Amino acid sequence: MPCYEINGVRPVVHPSAYVHPSAVLIGDVIVGPRCYVAPLASLRGDFGRLILEEGANVQDTCVMHGFPGGDTVVEQDGHIGHGAVLHGCRIGRNALVGMNAVIMDNAVIGAQSIVGATAFVKAGMQIPPRSLVLGAPARIVREVTDTELNWKGSGTHQYHELAQRSMQTMTECQPDTEPAPDRKRMAWDSSLPMHLHKQAFEDKS
Repeated sequence: MPCYEINGVRPVVHPSAYVHPSAVLIGDVIVGPRCYVAPLASLRGDFGRLILEEGANVQDTCVMHGFPGGDTVVEQDGHIGHGAVLHGCRIGRNALVGMNAVIMDNAVIGAQSIVGATAFVKAGMQIPPRSLVLGAPARIVREVTDTELNWKGSGTHQYHELAQRSMQTMTECQPDTEPAPDRKRMAWDSSLPMHLHKQAFEDKS
């Protein structure tokens, strides 16, 4: 992976974490156990410290950055969707930030909360635990249901598995020129698509 020391500070990546080779880590970045950092994610610890706690995932094209002297933190099992931007904020334990959402400086997303796709959480906003947050500017809509929380946990578990699968089986290769007649599909222990996971939890409730 592109990994850069700056001002004598270099990133730290736990051996059980997976960071894709195209992700960029600069300076004061700490990636904890069982984390997953996806292709093209940019973690710029050239001003403030960036911390991914155990089991967190940061997906494709996400950006993490912050101001000098501050921390940008994704707590345990935090789940950051494709294209999200985290700047000088804190994402609580087991919270979900949706695709292309933006979380600004000194905002705090409470534990087990869900921030919807494309939401804009303004600087300093304090989101209580287990809140559903939508819109731009973001507003608290209601409490997260048990069904939604179970669905979120299932999705995060898939990223825990993806970190393991990536470390064990991902290799750089040349593409085939055409698909084989008996081409395999992706399959693993919990390979049910996310929308079907959600439907299954809704059916049980």
